[in-house]
Amino acid sequence: MALFLNEREVAQLLPMDECITALEESFKHAGSGSVEIKPRSRMRMPNGFFHFMAAADEAHQVFGYKAYPSFAGPDGSKFIVMLYDYESGKLLACMESGRLGQIRTGAASGLASKYMAKKEASTVAIFGSGFQARTQLEAICCACNIQNAKVYSRREERRNNFATQMSERLELTVEAVDNPQECVSDADIVVTITSARDPVFEGKDLAAGCHVNAAGGNHWLRREIDEDTMKRSDLIVVDSLEQAKLECGDLLWLEARGSFRWNMVAELQDVVGGRIKARASNDSITLFESMGIGLEDIAAAQLVYKKAIEQGVGLELPF
Repeated sequence: MALFLNEREVAQLLPMDECITALEESFKHAGSGSVEIKPRSRMRMPNGFFHFMAAADEAHQVFGYKAYPSFAGPDGSKFIVMLYDYESGKLLACMESGRLGQIRTGAASGLASKYMAKKEASTVAIFGSGFQARTQLEAICCACNIQNAKVYSRREERRNNFATQMSERLELTVEAVDNPQECVSDADIVVTITSARDPVFEGKDLAAGCHVNAAGGNHWLRREIDEDTMKRSDLIVVDSLEQAKLECGDLLWLEARGSFRWNMVAELQDVVGGRIKARASNDSITLFESMGIGLEDIAAAQLVYKKAIEQGVGLELPF
């Protein structure tokens, strides 16, 4: 019988360090050719959009999809992942996946930072102080030996609250700062997780050796990084080239200006699989453009499902 898992159960079964490992496994599977990914499609509806993304992972023996609406109002978004057995097509689980998506989005940045940041990286700058920013910092702290962090967002109260709460949660010094330049200066790892339509910092302010995770610009109207950031990056990596060509606002904008070509980009599976070296030197600047792909959802979902079976968690569905 299939399992239904609610948000609370999913979050309980998906600690960040284990989610990073699950994504790492799936990106290695992708590099070996045992994965198929369908990029996100968006259907316009009267009051919003309906989103659908899917993936299959032969090595994990699962396939499935995530679907969700984004409508105006408090009830406008409800995320669901459906997970199936790779061989039989049997439905394994239906799970609420708002928290799953938040955790795996952070885990993708954590995984990229593990491979692309310099080994001694200890400082993080975060642009954005919403719920997604929390798991970004948590994941990077799991993947790297982080000693302190700075956060900047437009609303002073929100960035101050973020700094206070995350300092306590992670037992880490997190400082709220008053401007983008102060945030980004001397940071070993920079994270952008906003809905901005214009760059949130200036690339000229990046320190040598910095790694940037741009995680909020998964729409052609959104931009979080500027042209200088791209030009200074020795390596640009995306989680899926096919999906990035459809919705990576940062790179689509630069392509239209003629300062960027898609053959300048590598995929995360090639970095994780060791086919591409992430850093030429400690002074290299690297950039990861995170779109959020179906493979990440399925990787996290299969881990949640396995642990639910082992621990007897979830509601059995009568089919």
